[in-house]
Amino acid sequence: MYYNEIIMRKFAIGIAISAVFLTAPAVMSAPDDELRIPIEGSPEGGNSPPAGWEVKEWNGKAGYSVEETEIGKALHLKSDGASTALHREVSFDIKDNRFLNWKWKVVKLPKGGDVRDKSLDDQAVQIYVIFPKWPAAVNSNLIGYIWDSGAPEGALVTSQKFSKIKYFVIKSGEKGLGKWLTEKRNVYEDYKAAFNEEPPPVGKVSVQIDSDDTKTSGESYIGDIYFSSK
Repeated sequence: MYYNEIIMRKFAIGIAISAVFLTAPAVMSAPDDELRIPIEGSPEGGNSPPAGWEVKEWNGKAGYSVEETEIGKALHLKSDGASTALHREVSFDIKDNRFLNWKWKVVKLPKGGDVRDKSLDDQAVQIYVIFPKWPAAVNSNLIGYIWDSGAPEGALVTSQKFSKIKYFVIKSGEKGLGKWLTEKRNVYEDYKAAFNEEPPPVGKVSVQIDSDDTKTSGESYIGDIYFSSK
């Protein structure tokens, strides 16, 4: 497939809109230099994206909702042979707030999923930081942090569908399943390690679940997402 078809098909981040990173920031700055990514219920309620987020779906309709959990409001994602992403526009220099922090809980992994295999590229939860570059449709770089079913924890994997997507496998397999886990990554250093260059401004953050390649199902939660300077 063409690059933009791959992006729209698999990752649903909407980066074909030129210079998206020049839009107004969609994050709120806290006194302690945190840039939080709000997860608030949609006015429509039900299976609708959180306020300020956009959604893209293929191969069926995955479930997503904002729920009150042990960690506060979080996205609840469920997929049965579907692929769904939610994304939110942001605008900032990753060097200033280089750490991405989040909490996630996986309830069910897509059986047989493996990011290293193009035909099995499914995960119960993924979070992406998107760095638009001109022209955005074919030249943007993505850093993805994933909980994979089969790829080894700690692996850095280039997407088999689009070489400008670099995955860091944060968790793998069933260890920790059903528990809230706290993660923190230095996105600035991860970007340089993955692409061997200085990163451009951040343009979007995206959260995704997919189980369409394996034709299985998955379920997860993710919340308390923010960038920090330390």
